[in-house]
Amino acid sequence: MTPLVTAAVLCAAVTHAGWNAIAHRITDKLVGFTLIAGGGMLIGLALVPFTAFPAARAWPYLLSSAAVHIAYYALLMRSFRLGDFGQAYPLARGSAPLVVTVLAAVFAHEVPDGWAAAGVALSCAGLSGVALWGLRGRRPNWAAIGAALATGMTIAAYTVIDGLGVRASGSSLGYIAWLMAVQGAVVPAYAVHRWRGRTVTLLRPYAALGLLGSALSVLAYALVLWAQTRAELAPIAALRESSIIVGAAIGALFFKERFGAPRIVAAGLLVVGIGLMLHTG
Repeated sequence: MTPLVTAAVLCAAVTHAGWNAIAHRITDKLVGFTLIAGGGMLIGLALVPFTAFPAARAWPYLLSSAAVHIAYYALLMRSFRLGDFGQAYPLARGSAPLVVTVLAAVFAHEVPDGWAAAGVALSCAGLSGVALWGLRGRRPNWAAIGAALATGMTIAAYTVIDGLGVRASGSSLGYIAWLMAVQGAVVPAYAVHRWRGRTVTLLRPYAALGLLGSALSVLAYALVLWAQTRAELAPIAALRESSIIVGAAIGALFFKERFGAPRIVAAGLLVVGIGLMLHTG
């Protein structure tokens, strides 16, 4: 991973935590995800005329990814309804890279060396464990934990699918444009059907905030997809999860959730894990 790729993934981590915080901030989760997905669709459609059309061999990946992203949105909405942002976000993000490592080895033939594997495992186990440790003194909400872990599985699935798809597409920008355009239509269509004549009334109060979230979402994933054409999938997935620390800080500052020792330990484990992943000799 070059310094440029590393910087792109870290930027993606910050913007990703930002749009997830916006989605959590909007009380009605369907409203939030309708605006974010719908805004992503509009951005994708606006980019389509100016980007290369993805190669034919990329479309099975793109369509599969769109389907997995719909499941991801549904599970993430459920996670945010049931649990604290500072718990749901680390669990969902922290559990994904280890699964990505396994899937990338099987489907992309990217077998990490000992240092990278140790870094991925340390980051995942440490951050996921610390998220659970933060529940000390409280009864675990197993429904929220289960939803967050299931969200992590969808993250792992679409990460590998899109890593293979964007490499086959011939254009990372064209791939992200069409992916946003295809997947972004489903949640708004469901919302319009459910709300019928109340759609504009429900969306208007949060329109600006939701569309900001959509722009951050597209930017975050575009950076990750570009990085996946320049480096292996597992280290990128793990480095991207530095967003966990940003998410924990956002939870403490804006949602008044505890930061404390568990989040500090998470930061230390993440730094060590990243160091191992980027070890070159």
